[in-house]
Amino acid sequence: MLNNDFTKEEKKAFYFGLFAIMSFGILFLPMAFKKQDYKHIDENFYHLNATFTRTDGLLVGDTVRMSGVDIGRVVNARLDENFHAVLKLEIKEGIQIPDDSSASIVSSSIMGRKYIEVDPGGSEEYLQDGAQFEQVQPAIVLQEVLNRLIASVGNKNKNNN
Repeated sequence: MLNNDFTKEEKKAFYFGLFAIMSFGILFLPMAFKKQDYKHIDENFYHLNATFTRTDGLLVGDTVRMSGVDIGRVVNARLDENFHAVLKLEIKEGIQIPDDSSASIVSSSIMGRKYIEVDPGGSEEYLQDGAQFEQVQPAIVLQEVLNRLIASVGNKNKNNN
């Protein structure tokens, strides 16, 4: 017959483990289910729009940079009637972006997070609140680049034989 009695040390270890699990749940589980509300980067900002054919991995809240400096955030994403991604960008007030600038979706590294890089143009006219980037470069998908590279190497090998 099995003995269901536990030693004092086993009970103490059980209650400690139970307390640790409950503490973890109380502290961290609410964070997992909390809706992520976007917080403004600054009190003073204006909005620009950029329409991309694909955004692969770019998320609301990701950074907008110019010359490597954070100048804003992506605050909204939606599909237009042509199934293109229309991104709303929040740009810090005081940062003037020439109206012939371009916006590109780039990665910080091979597997890094994506962000929007603004390449300033040379115009003396600037984008105003609610304006649209006319020149955009969509996200480059690493898998597609590798597939094209493998296909081109395969074609070269066929032609050489």
